[in-house]
Parts: sequence; structure tokens; C-alpha cells
Amino acid sequence: MTASMTAFGRAQKTFEDKVITVEIRSVNNRYFDCSTRLPRLFGFLEEKIRPYIQSRKISRGKIDVSVNVDLIGTVGTEVRLDDIYTKSYIDALKKLRDEFSLQDDISVMTVAANRDLFLTHKPDEDTERVWDEVRSTVDEALDVFIDARLAEGKNLKADILAKRDRLIEMKNRVGELSEKSIGDYRTKLETRLRTVLEDLSLEFDSQRILTEYALFADKVSIDEELVRLDSHFKAMDGIFAAAEPCGRKLDFLVQEMNREINTIGSKCSDVEITSIVVDMKNELEKIREQIQNIE
Repeated sequence: MTASMTAFGRAQKTFEDKVITVEIRSVNNRYFDCSTRLPRLFGFLEEKIRPYIQSRKISRGKIDVSVNVDLIGTVGTEVRLDDIYTKSYIDALKKLRDEFSLQDDISVMTVAANRDLFLTHKPDEDTERVWDEVRSTVDEALDVFIDARLAEGKNLKADILAKRDRLIEMKNRVGELSEKSIGDYRTKLETRLRTVLEDLSLEFDSQRILTEYALFADKVSIDEELVRLDSHFKAMDGIFAAAEPCGRKLDFLVQEMNREINTIGSKCSDVEITSIVVDMKNELEKIREQIQNIE
């Protein structure tokens, strides 16, 4: 499953005595980190929301859940002022005004805009009913949120596979150039030795040429690295096709690819191969950056 860790979902539902609005947004994170913002009256729901989010198969990302509840029916609802918090808040406003010489527009309406000043109490609230209402709204927001993650994940997968295909093309070109480079080495070695031996009036030893050629070919051979790269490229398809989140596995796979490409670069001295290796590392880095967005 390919899901992006960046997404947004929103839902609003109206019930008998309240309107509940839920917004869920997330960004990249190595682990699952969920924070919630709730009205004070419904703070008890915080410990329920986090595990419920995880139960919807969301395993990574920094998730922010905002729940807003607008009460429709106010019968039996008591609104009181939080005296200690209000005094501290107004004192802070006055200090801000005095220290920075700001215009004094502190009034009842501007202060009352801070809803945390008020304590709302609704006696005998059925907490299970409230949780059912909030959970159903969270569910709808999660549906939108998850769809957005999957849609973006599909785009990320397509981009990564396109870059993977370019890597395969470059890998194939490196293989062709490597074979040519080894063949050219034998020709140059044989020509050079023939010239030297003729100048010294010595007999040409073809067996020695073959031995030197074999040693060189073994030293610079990248067949194993190319085979392992092919295996990694194929493994990527399998990881994408799996049902579980794939970000961590892809990240590990890219590290293995990078190791093979570095080894190829260290073995080959051909200028054209070196240039292609640099391009391969650049393309692989783009893949790695995209993978950081995948759950």
C-alpha cells in the first residue's frame, strides 16, 4: 500500500444538540505522533481519539486532529467565567500593551473572543453518546483524509517508478560501457607490449597477456553489482504491491541501491561510466526524497 504522509480531511455533522466539526491534517514523521485539540468540555475524548486513529491503519506521520463542538440546545447548560484564568489573561494583555506601547483596545468583546475564558457545564452528559457522535464525525473526516493520502501516494509511486526506470536505462548503459572498456584494455595492453618487446627484440608472450587481462577484468568487473541492482529494482515492485505500509522498506532498499552504485563508481575509471554513475546517484537521491513522504 502506497500512502502519502501528507494529507487533510474535514467533516461536519449536525446532531440533536450540537454541530461537530473535525479536521485532520498530517505531515511527514518517522513515527506515529498524534495530537488533538478539543473544547474543554470534551477533553475526556482525547484518550479515545488517538487509538481510534491508529485503528484505521495509520501507522506513521505527525497527525493533528481538531474537534470543534457548537452547542445548539443550551437548556440546562451553565456557562461560567474562569476567574483565575481570565485575570491572568487580562494582566498579560495589559503587560503586552504597556511594554510595547500598543493601542489600548482591551474591551469586553475583544477579551471574550478567547473562548477558553468560559467554562461550560452540561449536567449529566451521556459520555458514550458524545463519543459515538464525535467518532462518527471523525470517521467521515478520516475517510476523506485516507483517500487524500492514497491519491497522493499513487502519484508518488508513479514518480518513483518513472525514476526507477531511468535508473535501469543508465544501469544497462553502464554494463555495455564496462564490457567495452575491458575489451579496449586488452587491445591497448597487447599493442603496448608488442611495441616494447619489438624494441627490445624479445619474444611476445600471448599467455602473459591473457593472464594480465584476466586479472584486470576480474578487478574491474561489476557484474555482481549490476545483478544485485536488477534484484533491487524488481524488489521495488513487490514492496509497492504489498498490503502493509511500504515507506520504511523502500528507504532500506534505496540504501542498498546506493551501496551498489558507489561500488560501481569505485571500480570503474572510464570517464563516461563515471559521469553516468554521478547521474544515477542524483536520480537515486530524488527517489529517496520522495520516499520520505510515504507512510
